[in-house]
Amino acid sequence: MTSLPAPDAASFTVGDLFALPEMQAGDPELVSGADHLDRPVRWAHVVAGSSAVPLLDGGELVLTTGAGWPEDPAALARLTSALAEADPAAVILEIGTHLRTPPPALVQSCATHGIPLVVLHREVRFVQITQRVHQRILATQNEALEARAAVHTMLTELGLNRSPVDYVIERLSETLGAPVVLEDSAHRVVAWAAGPGAAGSGTAGSGAADPARPATLTEAEAVLAPWADPAARDRRLPEGWVRVPVEARGTRWGSLTALPGRPHPAGRRTVLELGAFALALDRLADRDGDQWLELSSKRLFDVLLGGRYRHDTELATQLAASGLPVEGRMLVGATLTGIGDFGSHESLEHAILETAMRRAVAPEGRAILTPEPDGTLLALLSFPPADPRLDAGRATPALATRLAHELDMLLPDTTPAAWRAHLSIGVPGRRIGGLITSLERVRVAGWLPAVAATGRVTVQQAERQPLAYLMRGLSATPAVQEFAETALAPLLEHDRSHGPGHSGDLQAVLQAYLAHPTNRSLAAQRARLSRSVFYQRLALIEEILEVDLADGETIATLSVALLAHGGTT
Repeated sequence: MTSLPAPDAASFTVGDLFALPEMQAGDPELVSGADHLDRPVRWAHVVAGSSAVPLLDGGELVLTTGAGWPEDPAALARLTSALAEADPAAVILEIGTHLRTPPPALVQSCATHGIPLVVLHREVRFVQITQRVHQRILATQNEALEARAAVHTMLTELGLNRSPVDYVIERLSETLGAPVVLEDSAHRVVAWAAGPGAAGSGTAGSGAADPARPATLTEAEAVLAPWADPAARDRRLPEGWVRVPVEARGTRWGSLTALPGRPHPAGRRTVLELGAFALALDRLADRDGDQWLELSSKRLFDVLLGGRYRHDTELATQLAASGLPVEGRMLVGATLTGIGDFGSHESLEHAILETAMRRAVAPEGRAILTPEPDGTLLALLSFPPADPRLDAGRATPALATRLAHELDMLLPDTTPAAWRAHLSIGVPGRRIGGLITSLERVRVAGWLPAVAATGRVTVQQAERQPLAYLMRGLSATPAVQEFAETALAPLLEHDRSHGPGHSGDLQAVLQAYLAHPTNRSLAAQRARLSRSVFYQRLALIEEILEVDLADGETIATLSVALLAHGGTT
C-alpha cells in the first residue's frame, strides 16, 4: 500500500470526493461527520461481508453495499463498531440492493468516532470510484515528490551559493507562506521571516489609545512574542505550529519553527526538515560556531541603529526574543575596544574582548555584541535593578573591575604590557528610548580620556563626562562646527603650517592644559614637556588666540570647541 501523506501536506480529502462525477452519479448524502471532511484519503477499498474489516489499516475510503452483513442487531452493532474503530477516512454505503436505509448502529458508530458516513441513493460502479480516487491520490503524491525535490534543489542552490542563514529562513518562509523562526539551543532567536501576507502585521498606532503601544501588533510582535516571554517557551506547541530540531552528529544547535500557514504539497514538516538539514550542514561548516550569534547581533543592531521598527514595544519584543530582557531591567549601551599593539591577530583580540564582556555581565546580566568596521565592539547590556556593576558613584565601576578580571584570565602571556581595553559606558535607563540614546552617545563620542582604570581596562563614563558626550553628539551640526572652527581657527592654522614638534603641536598642549587648568605642572607632565617649554607654548597660544587662559569663560569656550572639533580634554 501507498504510504499515508504527511498530515500537513496538501492531500486528497473526503471533501474532495463530492467533486468527482462518479460520486455525483450516486446521489450522495452526507449522514454524519460533516466536521471531518478534511480527513485525508490514503486508499480506496471495497468491503464485502465482515471478514474484510480486520484487514483495514486506517485511512482508507471504505465502499460497501452492506452485502454479507449480519441481520442480528447485536452482531451488526459489533461489526459496525469494529469498522469505525479501524479508523477509515470515510465510509460510503450504497443502499437499495442489500440495505434500504443505513443501519442505525453504523450511523451511531461513525458519529461517535468522527468518521464521515456517505450514503449513495443510486447504484454506481465502485470500480470507477476507486479508480478515480487512486488516480487523484497518486497525482497528489507525485506532486508531493516533485514539491519535495523542488525544495531540496532550492536549498542545495542556497548552500552552493553560500547564502546567509537569514536568507535561507526568508526562502523557507516564502515557500511555506508562513512565518518561520530559527532559534539557538538557548531559545534565542537567530533569524526570522514573517512570510508573505503574514497575519499580525499592522500599522503602528492604528486605533490605539496609547501611541507607544498600538492595538494592532506588528509582524515582529506577532511572530516573536513566544520567544520574548521565557514562560511561553515551555508551553505546549500551539495548534498549527510545526517545529523540528536543527542537529547533526549528536549535537543539537537549535530549532526551526513554522507558524500556521497554508498546506504545502510536500508537507510543512518535510519542508522544515529539509531546511533544518541544510542549516545543520552550514553549521558543521562553521568551524568557529559564531555565525548564528553574529547574525542575530548584527540584525538587532541594524534594527536599533537604523530605526527599523515601528515603536518601542516592537523593538523590546525583538530584543527579548534574542536574549536581552527589557521589562523591569536596567539597560545601557557601551563600547569596548583594544588600545595599542595586541601582539597577535586582531580576530583573537576581538574574540577575547567579546568573551570577557559576556563573562563580566554574567550571570545576572545579558549582553548583545557586534563589531563596528573599525573593530570597536558595540554592546547592549541588561542588568537587574540596582545591579552594583552600573553604579556610577564608584571611582572605578564594578563592571570594569569584572572585565579586567576576565581579561586577565583570557589574555595570552605574550600580550604586550602596554595594551589596554578601553570601555565606554553610557547612561543606564529603564526604557528602550534610553537604551538607544545611551548606545548612540557612546558610539558618537568615540575615545575620550579615561576617568578610571583597573588592570588592563580604562574607562570613560557618560554620567561622569556629560559635557564631552554632549558636545560629541552635537559636533555634526553646522552651528556647532562653525563655532568650533571659529574659536580654534588660528590655532589649527598654526599647527598645519608648522607641523608636529616644537611649536607646531599647540592643539595637544591646549588639550593637556584644559584637562588640568588649575595644575599646570601636571598638565606639563601629561603633555610630556618640561614646565618651561610648556609655559612658553601656553603663552604662544594666548598670543595666537588673543585670549587669557586663566579666564574661566575662556577655558569653558575652548574646552567646548575642542570637544566639538573632535579633540579630547
